[in-house]
Amino acid sequence: MKLFNSFNKIVLVVEYDGRNYYGFQWQANLPTIQAELERAIQELTGESSRVIAASRTDTGVHARGQVVSFRTKSALSPQTFVRALNYYLPRDIAVKGACKVNMDFNVRRDAVSREYDYCILNSSTRSPLFEGFAYFVPKKLNIKVMNKTCEFLEGEHDFASFAAALGKLRSTTRTVYGAKVTKEDEMVTYHMTANSFLPHQVRNTVGLLIRIGLGKVGLEEVQQIMEAKRLGLAGPTAPGYGLCLTKVNYPGNLELAI
Repeated sequence: MKLFNSFNKIVLVVEYDGRNYYGFQWQANLPTIQAELERAIQELTGESSRVIAASRTDTGVHARGQVVSFRTKSALSPQTFVRALNYYLPRDIAVKGACKVNMDFNVRRDAVSREYDYCILNSSTRSPLFEGFAYFVPKKLNIKVMNKTCEFLEGEHDFASFAAALGKLRSTTRTVYGAKVTKEDEMVTYHMTANSFLPHQVRNTVGLLIRIGLGKVGLEEVQQIMEAKRLGLAGPTAPGYGLCLTKVNYPGNLELAI
C-alpha cells in the first residue's frame, strides 16, 4: 500500500530586532528567535515543529530578510500563516511573507547568496535613536580607503583570518560577490554579499575596515592578513547590534504571500 506524505513545507521571510535575543539558534533557558518562532507555530497549529534558518544570526544581530522553513500538517494558507503567526509572536519579531514549497526545498543549501549590512554611526556625538542598531565611531572614517580595501575582499578567497572558531567547518574558502562602503549623512553602511559566511566574518571584516578608515592599518597589510590564515586576525570583532541580515537569494524567486 502506497503511503502519502501528509506534511507541507512552509517558508517564511522574517524580520526581527535582535537586541533581546541570544541569536537565532535555540539555546537552553535563553531567549532566541528560533524558540519564539517554534512557540508561535505550536500555538497556531498545535504541532511541535523544528524551524530551520538560511543563516544563523548571532546574539544581538538583526534581520530584515531572514528565511526559515518548517514542516506542518496544517492546511492553512500562506496568508493565514503570516497574519496568525504575527498575532502570537512578540512585537520585535514579524513574519513579512510566506509560501508553500516542495518538500525537498532546503532554505540553507538551496540559497545561492546572503546579504548583510553593517551600520556605523560616524558622528562626533552618539545618537539615542540609533542606539542598538549602529556602532558608534566618533572619529572620521576615510570612506575612499575603506572601499579600496573592499576590492581585496571580492572574489573567492580563504577567509580564515576573518573568522572566529570554526567548529565543524571543513573549509574557510568563501566567494564574496560584492563588498562596498557607503555614507549618507552620518551613517556609514558596509554591504557584503557572499555565497555563505564564516562565523563572525562580516563583523571581523568591519573591525578591519574601521582600523583602515582610521588610518591604523595600511592597505598593504590587508593582503598579509588574508594570507596569514590565522583565526580572528582581521578583527577586532565589531559588536553584533550593528549587523543586519538583509536578504537571502535563491535561484528562483520565492512567491511570497503577504
